[in-house]
Amino acid sequence: MSKYVEINRECEARRVGRIRIRKGRVTGILSRRKDCWEVEVVLADGAKKEKAICYPELTGPVCEGEEVLLNTTACHLNLGSGGYHFIIASLDGDGSLDLDGSGHIMKLRYTPLQLKCLAVEEEASPHHQVIKKARDARGLVVVAAPLHSMLAVVAAVVARSLPGCRVAYVMTDGAALPISFSRTVMELKEKGLLCGTVTVGHAFGGDLEAVNVYSGLLAARHVLAAQVAVVGMGPGIVGTGTPFGFTGIEQGQVINAAATLQSRPVAVPRLSFADPRPRHHGLSHHTLTALGKVALRPCYLPLPVLKGEKRELVFRQLEEAGLQRQHQVVEIEAEEITAEALASYGLRVSTMGRGWQEDKEYFLACGAAGVLAARLVEMEADKVR
Repeated sequence: MSKYVEINRECEARRVGRIRIRKGRVTGILSRRKDCWEVEVVLADGAKKEKAICYPELTGPVCEGEEVLLNTTACHLNLGSGGYHFIIASLDGDGSLDLDGSGHIMKLRYTPLQLKCLAVEEEASPHHQVIKKARDARGLVVVAAPLHSMLAVVAAVVARSLPGCRVAYVMTDGAALPISFSRTVMELKEKGLLCGTVTVGHAFGGDLEAVNVYSGLLAARHVLAAQVAVVGMGPGIVGTGTPFGFTGIEQGQVINAAATLQSRPVAVPRLSFADPRPRHHGLSHHTLTALGKVALRPCYLPLPVLKGEKRELVFRQLEEAGLQRQHQVVEIEAEEITAEALASYGLRVSTMGRGWQEDKEYFLACGAAGVLAARLVEMEADKVR
């Protein structure tokens, strides 16, 4: 027996890796959102019904009774991922799935599920010449949001403060990669609160695809004609409890990109007095690090009006991190307009399982950013007039 055959047999026996894969069978279709289906499955080595996500663009559609291959890693590790398994492929039929449309830019590159996209920058794109000639994103207010749960509040408050304002969402690849996983984005588009979406890096599925945040901002401004671009990751931020080990650190990088492109950057602070973790009490260490260590250019830092010990703590944190010297801190009364906006558009928001009443300052910080973004758009309009 050759040593290679022996090694192969040993690997086959051990079946170790960084991904947990199981066979299962679809027992029902729970919902069909665009490009994201929620289905019910039973694993081959289990008996209970569990939830799974199917992305038809990647695997083709599935139907009840179909045998499928599932990625069960996150649920097995109790990490959540929304409590879902993810369908890798159908095991019924011949497994064929054909390409559709144009585009040659690959996302999820060099993985078994790499997919091609028509990037807004590439020559086949109808917007190629626009992006090729664009050198800045002047006139755009860029709201850098470190958590996906901030998006709905910012968009709603901008709309309430400045009706008709064009707000785009630029989704980074810091968390969920398919934009279709976000129920929030679907709801905001249905309610007319977003004029369009751009997915950048390895994130995919937006109205426009872009190679990076810079060209994503150019696309938001020059293709979608956005006046405000909310930039941030999809659901599922990664954190490790270490100073730099969290994906929200990209907030500082977004501010740098916005400033480079001569737009107006606004940072949404992660603010909470309900989070039980000390590192997220008051201003989160995520905000202090991203704005104090990573952002190399100044930005607007809106804060809701706070009182007493809460305000004292936040301003002490700002002083200790040097953020008042580095950025323009603006206090904004945001409670009334935020409550009105959420009620007006019928939005129910939450962060880490906490809603408006449980973590009000968190949402007021988002509202303050929305108010300031609207004001900056009005300032830009006044300059043109």
